[in-house]
Amino acid sequence: MGQVTVRVGGYSHPVSCEDGQEAHLVSLAAEVDRRVHSVRSMGGQFGENRLLLLAALLLADEVHDLRIELSAARAGQPTADNPVLAERLTRVAERIEGIAAGLQRP
Repeated sequence: MGQVTVRVGGYSHPVSCEDGQEAHLVSLAAEVDRRVHSVRSMGGQFGENRLLLLAALLLADEVHDLRIELSAARAGQPTADNPVLAERLTRVAERIEGIAAGLQRP
């Protein structure tokens, strides 16, 4: 079993993980740490528990939004949050279909 020490919000935390997952875990902790710094930049005095809670809520909100976008993308629907991306993906898909059709011609 792997073991790493990660720093989040200025505190060190020893964490166990599966062998080979150490770098991934460090990367995840860095993402949480970015959210902690984001919460701190909003002002206010928060203890470590509160900082981690708010950072977790920010991450959960992002995951929620990504799930909605993924579901819409799988259903072939443009997302309300990013119609420009949806339009760009539609144009890319049309170009790919054109190239595929050209390859199928004798």
